[in-house]
Amino acid sequence: MERRNFLRGAVFGTSAAVFGGTLMHGAAYAAPAQNGTSPYGGLLTADANGIQLPSGFTSRVIARSSQTVPGTSYTWHNAPDGGACFADGTGWIYVSNSEISSTGGASAVKFNSSGTVTGAYRILSNTNRNCAGGATPWNTWLSCEEVSLGYVYETDPWGVNAATRRAAMGRFKHEAAAADPVRKVIYLTEDESDGCFYRFIPTTWGNLSSGTLQVLVAGTATSGSFTWTNIPDADGSPTATRDQVSGAKIFNGGEGCHYAGDTVWFTTKGDNRVWQLNLLNSTYELAYDDNLVTNGTAPLTGVDNVTGSSSGDLFVAEDGGNMEICIITPDDIVAPFLRITGQSSSEICGPAFSPDGRRLYFSSQRGTTGSSSGGITYEVTGPFRTTA
Repeated sequence: MERRNFLRGAVFGTSAAVFGGTLMHGAAYAAPAQNGTSPYGGLLTADANGIQLPSGFTSRVIARSSQTVPGTSYTWHNAPDGGACFADGTGWIYVSNSEISSTGGASAVKFNSSGTVTGAYRILSNTNRNCAGGATPWNTWLSCEEVSLGYVYETDPWGVNAATRRAAMGRFKHEAAAADPVRKVIYLTEDESDGCFYRFIPTTWGNLSSGTLQVLVAGTATSGSFTWTNIPDADGSPTATRDQVSGAKIFNGGEGCHYAGDTVWFTTKGDNRVWQLNLLNSTYELAYDDNLVTNGTAPLTGVDNVTGSSSGDLFVAEDGGNMEICIITPDDIVAPFLRITGQSSSEICGPAFSPDGRRLYFSSQRGTTGSSSGGITYEVTGPFRTTA
C-alpha cells in the first residue's frame, strides 16, 4: 500500500497552537506502523530514577503521591493519571488527574521559565476516578470520570475559577477528550469493551454548557468511511449512549485521544490498537496494531494515553506492557522512547509536552509500591526534535 507522510502536530492547551498537517496521497490506506530504529537511538541503562532514556536526555522527579511537592506546601494526589500543559506567561502549568474513587479530582503544578516548581494546588475535588481528559483552546482542562454514567468536568488550570460539570457532553465511562478547533468539536473516548467514539458539538464554541453529542457510525472493518449520528439521550439513562444508535462502531476499550492537523488518533487497550480518523475525507484506519507488526516482536503493548510533538511524532504510553512510552513517527516507525524499570505493577499516564516542546511530563500511577499512594510524576528533558 502507498504510504503517506504525516506531520502530527501538537496541541499545547494554551492557545491550541497546531503545528503541521496531514498530507494525503489519494485514498490509499497506509500499513500500520512497524518496528524500526527510533530517531533518538536506543535506550541507555537506567538512570538514578530507574528510567532508561536515549542519549542526551535526563529525568527528574517532580512529585510523589502522598508527599509534599518540593518547593511547595501542597501534598500531591494519589494515582496520578491524564495530564496536559498550559503556558503561564514565560512559564507553564502541568495538570494531572487523580484516578481515585469518590475523591479523585485533579491537581496542578506551576513552573517558571527555568523549569523551577513555584506552586502546586487543587483544581478539582470530590469527583470519581478521574482518568484522562484533554485541554481546550480556551485554556481549560477537561477532566473525565471513568465510571458508568461518568461526567466531564471543565476545570481552570490556574485554580481561580470553580470547576463546572458539563453534563451536555454525555454520561458514560469517559476516558479522554481532544479539541478540534477547525470543526469546533470535542472528541471523546469511552472505556468499555463495547464502547464507542463520540464528538460533542457545542452550541457556541468555547462554551460547553450545551450542544449535541454524536457517535461515530461505520462498518466492522479496520478501515473505511464513517459518518456521525446524534445520540438521542446524552444522559445515558435508561439506555447507555453506546446502545442508542444502530450502526455505531464498537471499539474495545477506548483510551487516549489526540488531535492535530485534520487528524485525530485514539487508542483502544482491549486490542492494542491506535486508530486514525482522517477528517478531511471522513475515513478511518489503523495507525498501529500489535498483531500486525510483521518484523519482530511488537514494541508497544497495553496502549493508553497518547500525545504528539511538533515534529509530528506520536508518544503512546503503556498501561503495563514493559512500562514504556513508545514513539510512532510520521513515516510509520514504532520504537521505545523510554522505559521505567522496577515498576511492573504500575502504568504510565499523562504524557504532555511543555509549551516549548523541550520537556515531557508523565506519571507512573502506582510507582515502585504498586499502590495508588506510590504514584510518581516525572519530567524528561532533552533534544526533542522539532521536525520529522
